Amino acid sequence: MSKYSPAELEARLRLHLLPEVGPRRFRRLISVFETASSALSAPASAWRSLGIPTVCAEARRDSAIRDRAAASLHWLEQRGQSVVMWDEDGYPALLAELNDAPPLLFVWGNPAILEMPQLAMVGSRRASQPGLDTAFAFARSLAAGGFCVTSGLALGIDGAAHRGALDAQGATIAVLGTGLQCLYPKRHVTLAQDIADQGGAVVSELPLDTAPQAANFPRRNRIISGLSVGTLVVEASPSSGSLITARLASEQGREVYAIPGSIHHPGARGCHQLIREGATLVESVDDILGQLRGWHAVPVSPVTDTDSEHYLVRLLTAAPLSSEAIVRASDKPLSEVLVALTELELDGRVACENGLWVSRPR
Repeated sequence: MSKYSPAELEARLRLHLLPEVGPRRFRRLISVFETASSALSAPASAWRSLGIPTVCAEARRDSAIRDRAAASLHWLEQRGQSVVMWDEDGYPALLAELNDAPPLLFVWGNPAILEMPQLAMVGSRRASQPGLDTAFAFARSLAAGGFCVTSGLALGIDGAAHRGALDAQGATIAVLGTGLQCLYPKRHVTLAQDIADQGGAVVSELPLDTAPQAANFPRRNRIISGLSVGTLVVEASPSSGSLITARLASEQGREVYAIPGSIHHPGARGCHQLIREGATLVESVDDILGQLRGWHAVPVSPVTDTDSEHYLVRLLTAAPLSSEAIVRASDKPLSEVLVALTELELDGRVACENGLWVSRPR
């Protein structure tokens, strides 16, 4: 529930809908006029004196703006749908540190999850199967370790990260580059529903009816990194938008992690570029958890395995490993490990990709 009266909430929604009123101008108007209601009723000359274009001041009277704000209020009346303002207690503290922090966030799901320690996971929309498996496994382990996995609901790595967290019965947040009434991509509508139903959150700073527009996705990326203590890039080309998220994380003073890959795989080049620029090279989830112990993530309910789950499958679910690393981690003879891996591979439960063994989701 917002702390604001219905009239003030409606005024803030109208202010948020005005063209060219971004985060900085929104907060400046509230700072000068104290309330959105006062800002909307102020003379146009007062807006111009703040450097706000005349078109913004004139749009205040637009009936379409009023109608859209009314529709937003109706949306907020539905169960599991809310809005968090930047000056309310529930607004995430890390995101509030940004000088262009969103003035509000629309939330479908559990808004309390926004204050959990989060790790962003991003990568290619056209990821390889090993990349998807790696993202799933890392997200599953991070979520089981108490971190909320935050990503962008995109195809590829994003979707695998969300699913990995859900598989661990853990927390995950999807940040959209569209309004919450225009979910994109359509193929992930069911995934978004699962996130909201299982205690996670789907969020956006954009008006609810905002359709996909290319310019909005880089804006979305700053929220993904801004919510998180660090950003992990799983697989990305040098031109991938995931590198934008990683660089934003670096500029925001957050950790950046990257998983290396084969020098022959184009999807590894973006990660290698980040590592050359100072990102932490990650081979297992422990490389991340070791750095982030100070965030005191509270473990969620442990991931349960059936009695028939092989110990090597459990080990590889945490992170892809080489045969030698499996021997060290399991304290089993190499011959026994190789025989077991062969049997599991024939059963379709593990696979060897680029020299690393990975588990296959059921």
